[in-house]
Amino acid sequence: MKMEKKYRLPAEWEYHESTWIGWPANKQDWPGKFQPIPWVYGEIVRYISREEKVRIIVQSKEHQKKAEAVLKAVGVDFSNIDFFKLATNRNWLRDAGPQFVKNKKNETVLIKFDFNAWAKYNNYRLDEKIPNMISNKLNLKLIEAEHKSRKVILEGGSIDYNGFGTLITTEECLMDPKIQVRNPGFIKKDYEKVFEKYLGITNVIWLNKGIAGDDTHGHVDDITRFVNKNTVVTVVETHPNDPNYIPLMENIEILESAKLEDSSGLEIVELPMPSPVFFKGERLPASYANFYISNYAVLVPTFNDPNDKNALGILSELFTDRPVIGIHAVDLVWGLGTLHCLTHEQIF
Repeated sequence: MKMEKKYRLPAEWEYHESTWIGWPANKQDWPGKFQPIPWVYGEIVRYISREEKVRIIVQSKEHQKKAEAVLKAVGVDFSNIDFFKLATNRNWLRDAGPQFVKNKKNETVLIKFDFNAWAKYNNYRLDEKIPNMISNKLNLKLIEAEHKSRKVILEGGSIDYNGFGTLITTEECLMDPKIQVRNPGFIKKDYEKVFEKYLGITNVIWLNKGIAGDDTHGHVDDITRFVNKNTVVTVVETHPNDPNYIPLMENIEILESAKLEDSSGLEIVELPMPSPVFFKGERLPASYANFYISNYAVLVPTFNDPNDKNALGILSELFTDRPVIGIHAVDLVWGLGTLHCLTHEQIF
């Protein structure tokens, strides 16, 4: 028996009240490459703030001054910028921030999932406080997600959704019993009950694995993304010897047989992968799927690669209501995430 929907998780392309980001502070996220990172953030904020408020978490007044200097230099309109002071660890807002859902009265409610730094790192206790800070500062109700009398761990980058009740995730991220285990003992039905109760999700598509170099162990926002109610883009690798080749082909096969919440099939558009990006011998999770849909534009990570142009062209044909803009992300991806990972939409 299906429970009555209390909440709806809006799609990313719906009109935003704001975008949340955390101004970069932890130099260990980009060891040896931190210097250009604030300038990349400045470019991101410059575009997003053209048509929505950008709410920026900073560590201190001194940190805010550094952010303001960068934003001023790149020509940001400060009338759409708000700063919020909170000491944090890493500030990847997609994962540490709350989910902004709508209740039956179309009011915004925050769903707080626990955050444990992808079950991999130890520095996350300060990031855990982000949802409560947002709730307190904006006077928005906060609900803590629980299942089987325990808190549920979930990162925003592990799910993608169409706003009508369908969610996509990966088994690698949520179901692996040994590696980076988020919720020990959970089976698919447990997650599906959580998604339905707190996010209004009635239909879950389980993909298999994520991409090589992803320290989250399978986040879906590097592989498959909704671009409208019934269409997804999914990344493909054309080189058979690349470790991404078989897993991404398997994901396409799953998508081809998947159904939406109304039992209709998915429209599937293939998105290329850039050539492998390495730094200091480490493969990085470079993917065009980690784009962010803002009110003004779709911002897409680019990697000085011949496929940059192809990816931007494909996405431009899908998003006809706003420009598609490339953001240089070769330095940014050294932090093991790019545009979608560092942003979080708050729907109007």
